[in-house]
Amino acid sequence: MSLRTLIVDDEPLARRVLREELGEIPDVLIVGEAGNGQDALELIPKLDPDLVLLDVQMPVLDGFEVVRRLRGPLPAIVFVTAFSEHALRAFEVGAADYLLKPIHPDRLRQALDRARSRPASARRVADTVNAERAAPSKIVARKGQDYYLLDLGEVFAFQADGELVWALTANERYLAADTLKTLEGKLAASAFRRVHRGALVNTEKIRKVTSISSQRWLLTLTNGAQLTVSKRQASAIREILS
Repeated sequence: MSLRTLIVDDEPLARRVLREELGEIPDVLIVGEAGNGQDALELIPKLDPDLVLLDVQMPVLDGFEVVRRLRGPLPAIVFVTAFSEHALRAFEVGAADYLLKPIHPDRLRQALDRARSRPASARRVADTVNAERAAPSKIVARKGQDYYLLDLGEVFAFQADGELVWALTANERYLAADTLKTLEGKLAASAFRRVHRGALVNTEKIRKVTSISSQRWLLTLTNGAQLTVSKRQASAIREILS
């Protein structure tokens, strides 16, 4: 049976290269192409492909956002990009493989084999993504040139510093891969709550809550770190204390 494949990339040349490479591989049927994430969202449920070769960086919606927005059983996802720093995030959401441009034909064949051999897992990426949306167990973060998958339970807080967001553990800090707003959405069903514009705190790590005024609070975490709660986010503390 042919592997029904959808190509998603905003660069026409990249789509053409993939189309030509796939044309040399038996039992692969290209069912369509999309030039941006929004078109991919519309085509995937209509075409019902077995595999989506999905670029990461695209206008309108990037590849990760496409996966987040899809509902129901999904095809196998193979991310295709020129940037290696997205690899951990790709596997974190259950991708079958991750290809770096320019793509070597042997690596493309290997990715297709992985997609074919993982029907029970790679073709249900939505289950993984929905589970992460409900209660993600790990987040991707960087320290120096190294990338880490941090257990969510070891993170005490996420703190913004200009354009950067730091994941704070008991004794270390790591550069988070997501913005604070994105993290807040991902962690909505977890123990993390926004305590002011620049911070999300793991409420399971709070040791003490001190009232500063009628609508301001000081949180002391189990590692001794302290965070203030803004007047605007005081309801989060009332929720914790209720």
